[in-house]
Amino acid sequence: MERLACYDCGETYAFGDAARCRCGEPLWFETDTTEFDWPDASEASGPTGSGVSLGRDTLWRYESVLPATEPTGLAAAAGGTPLFRAPSIEPADGPRIHLKVEGVNPTGSFKDRGTAVGICRIDGPVGTVSHGNMALSVAAHAAAADREAVVLVAEDTPDSRLAMIAQHDPHLFRVRGDYGRLYDDTLDGDLGAAFLNSDAPLRVAGQKTVAYEICEAFAPDAPDAIVLPVSSGGQASGVWKALRELDAAGLLSSVPRIYLAQAARCDPIARAYRRGDSCVEPVEGEPTVAVSINNADPPSGNRALAAVTETDGGVVSVAEETMIAETERLAADAGVSVEPSCAVATAAVRELAASGELDAADDVAVILTGSGYKYGASEADTSSVREVDRADVPAAVRDAMR
Repeated sequence: MERLACYDCGETYAFGDAARCRCGEPLWFETDTTEFDWPDASEASGPTGSGVSLGRDTLWRYESVLPATEPTGLAAAAGGTPLFRAPSIEPADGPRIHLKVEGVNPTGSFKDRGTAVGICRIDGPVGTVSHGNMALSVAAHAAAADREAVVLVAEDTPDSRLAMIAQHDPHLFRVRGDYGRLYDDTLDGDLGAAFLNSDAPLRVAGQKTVAYEICEAFAPDAPDAIVLPVSSGGQASGVWKALRELDAAGLLSSVPRIYLAQAARCDPIARAYRRGDSCVEPVEGEPTVAVSINNADPPSGNRALAAVTETDGGVVSVAEETMIAETERLAADAGVSVEPSCAVATAAVRELAASGELDAADDVAVILTGSGYKYGASEADTSSVREVDRADVPAAVRDAMR
């Protein structure tokens, strides 16, 4: 029987019996990797130890350590993203930077990894609470699998972003009220759909594959550090889970340090790290151009912080002007268009190099979580979007799905 486990207290549950541990922390799948080895590594990677992935395969090359079997259609195309060194953006006397470009996933972000695994495993309607990449991913994958999808977005979500989501014909609700509480509502309430939220166990299982791909590209060595943006903590959890599994399999020469990056205007995990705390407290965040990581109360914040602590990494807060400049630098000097929410990661590398935390001897893999190309103006129809108060969400969703 598949089991879910709490990283913190060790309590286990049968899959489907609990959304979170009784101690309040998120759960993930228990995975035995003691017999795992790289599948067909000589065919899918670049020269041994080069840190170059040719992206010929998808995340399903790691099916033996996933709680799902390979699907068809859009979900079968997730993962297998390119990893390449970008000397043009490396700081003087700083580390070698290898960019993992998740924007080439089917809907333009790393969210497709978790959605692909979830859509394959779940029978029936799926849902998510998101105003960006995850909403788009769930809507698209549900459409491809001929499933109903429920997407709950914040009241201030721009029409241009709604249009991108709406084209896949989900039940799309713009919710008035305390949007931050909707995550808990989907855990406690019966909305008639299985919600693939940011740190759902199936989502974390899919998202861990990005670190599998990075480490396989460097095998038999390993990168010295992996740097990524953090919002809810789900992606950071996936990276940490992968490193734990690969270490248990004996496939890492050393465990990479995990460094997380946040926008300084909304950085609850970074503040807890600077205080030396083990628990993340909610903050009063300010508006930031890093919309996708503007999360003042991350549901997996404690687990993300534990990932940093256990790997001797760190958390960096990036100023608004630095983030904007880094977005422009990545486009002009590396040829990669990203959201500002992604650019915090390479900006963090620059700051870590300046402080001496990373140096010229280090190989650093930076996860660029989403494409910047898709956030232009759109004239798509948004007439199907329903406006609803948070208290009325359960009745509205049930009515829409009749």
